[in-house]
Amino acid sequence: MKCAIHQPQFLPWLGYFDKMGKADVFVLLDNVQFKKNEFQNRNKIRVGNEARWITVPVNYSFGTPINRVPVVYDRPWCRKMLATMEQSYGRSPGYDRYAGELAEILGRTWGNIAELNRATVAWLASCLGVATETLAASELPEFSTNPTQRLVDICRHFGAETYLSGAGGHDYLETQRFDEAGITLEFQEFLHPDYPQWYNSERCGFMSHLSAVDAVFNDATDLLTAQGTALDENTGDRRPSR
Repeated sequence: MKCAIHQPQFLPWLGYFDKMGKADVFVLLDNVQFKKNEFQNRNKIRVGNEARWITVPVNYSFGTPINRVPVVYDRPWCRKMLATMEQSYGRSPGYDRYAGELAEILGRTWGNIAELNRATVAWLASCLGVATETLAASELPEFSTNPTQRLVDICRHFGAETYLSGAGGHDYLETQRFDEAGITLEFQEFLHPDYPQWYNSERCGFMSHLSAVDAVFNDATDLLTAQGTALDENTGDRRPSR
């Protein structure tokens, strides 16, 4: 069994779902510290020829776990975000099919950002054909507070023989802990695929590393399922997972 673990992100990018799809179980690490200016409450979409942030406002203090960070509802962020998406993708081939589903998710009142992110992850995974079993760390027993040992403990909980890390894990994982536990450590290698992107009914030059909602609204939902491992052959430009 192969396990992958990642913090719940808001409308994550394609590499997130590539990692999910290569695992047998995927754990949303929702009970660790919220980090400002990362992808836990924001992501990028295409607006014309620019990549722009879309952000969910939250109320947090340093050290607060992701699953205890409330979403702020005293401003019309949802309406503005959906209007920006309609402006950007309203004439894209997948917009009419998927926009209502996303609007329904974003329009709910969520108790915290982890709940909202889990919903957007589940929706995008369904759109992209990724069916990996997904659980939240807060639903599991309490494990070590050491960042690497926590991952080892979660793998042990599921009886996983392999842990799939993002490419960035080279920089922070204590790899010997996996060796001592008899768990094989793999690092994700993801090359971002190209796909047709449209703006105002016209095809435009490709822009990568956006939220996967860009692929969904451009009706490029078979990238991870139909192409499988051939996905990595679509471009010679190696880009690291984030």
